[in-house]
Amino acid sequence: MSIILEKAFELSKYKLLSKEILYKRFLFYDLKKSKAKIRGIYGARGVGKTTLLIQLLRSMKYSPKEAIYISCDHPVFSDLNLFEFLEDFSKIGGKIVFIDEIHKIPDFQKHLKSAYDFLDLKIIFSGSSSISLNDPDMTRRFSMYKLPILSFREYLELKYGFSIKSLSLEEIISDHEDIEIKILKTIKPEKILKLFYEYLDSGAYPFFLEDSDKYHERLNETINATLYYDLAEIYKINIEKISTLKKLLITICVSKPLELSIEKMAKRVNVSKTTLYKYIGYLEKGEIIKHMSHEARRFKNIRKPDKLYLSNTNLLKALCLEGDIGTLRETFFSSAVGYNHTLNYSTKGDFIVDEKMIFEVGGKNKDFSKGKGLSNYYLALDNIETGIGNKIPLWLFGFLY
Repeated sequence: MSIILEKAFELSKYKLLSKEILYKRFLFYDLKKSKAKIRGIYGARGVGKTTLLIQLLRSMKYSPKEAIYISCDHPVFSDLNLFEFLEDFSKIGGKIVFIDEIHKIPDFQKHLKSAYDFLDLKIIFSGSSSISLNDPDMTRRFSMYKLPILSFREYLELKYGFSIKSLSLEEIISDHEDIEIKILKTIKPEKILKLFYEYLDSGAYPFFLEDSDKYHERLNETINATLYYDLAEIYKINIEKISTLKKLLITICVSKPLELSIEKMAKRVNVSKTTLYKYIGYLEKGEIIKHMSHEARRFKNIRKPDKLYLSNTNLLKALCLEGDIGTLRETFFSSAVGYNHTLNYSTKGDFIVDEKMIFEVGGKNKDFSKGKGLSNYYLALDNIETGIGNKIPLWLFGFLY
């Protein structure tokens, strides 16, 4: 057995001896029942990918010699030839490997493809949202799963123990009045709006459980790690350019989504339009921002500006001292609904979902004036506990996963 493999077994045992986290996110069950030989988990830093890998390892009935966990950001694996490691493990009876931070391995896709073709070995790996499987042969071989931030529903379950099932968008639209009453009864004596504003401030990442007082400090560290380590390494960005990415983030944070054109934003951060679009792409890959186009952009002869949001409301709270309430509400809606649905922004409302449902997001006094006469027009309203008809409480969209 190689020295690296021996060390890997030792480190894997240490990881299994760490404190067990009992709460399992919804993706755990999808990954557990999957029959795919190679399964990949991608998502933003801090959403719980490592925890998910360890939970899967603990849940599967393999002997200590048949299953192993490695993290590719550990110094032991800095020069790892991944395929050789997997081959050595397979030769001694290994059955399954859990690989964390796989994007730290150069050309990891080629190593996984070779493992798929030549080794009788199952692999479950995690990586940054910035990784992309760009080889069609590999996308057919691997089953990829995106782990998002905690939903409002998951936050309530993790922090307060309220077990409430997830909802489809169709259920919310058709049955929201009955569903709202059931949820309000479930969480008594807590108040839903109080809990919702907690979540908007500091409930999107599971590490809120570790030290709530330093949550935003930890979140800023997570943002910096995404910029300086993930994006800089994956896209070969010079470190001196990272400050420009950070400046772009702050600009998006303090501006309303349509307040700045691409031209104005490029001048503000002192880059060309071409470079700005490239940087926007990097930040979107890292799940720090969400880039949204107008519904009319699918008709190529119609040009409309783009909307830029931070990926979730906690990022707004961490990066901006005082954010705009309208932007906060829209950011939540785009984050919550955008996981399972396609979003564009619309002239008739704030968002068009799956190219058929129009939603206007606002406070409790928002009316139907912009969508008058439209049957597929809905209001997602903040500051209300219950809705009626096409008026739906904004918080309820936090139960979509």
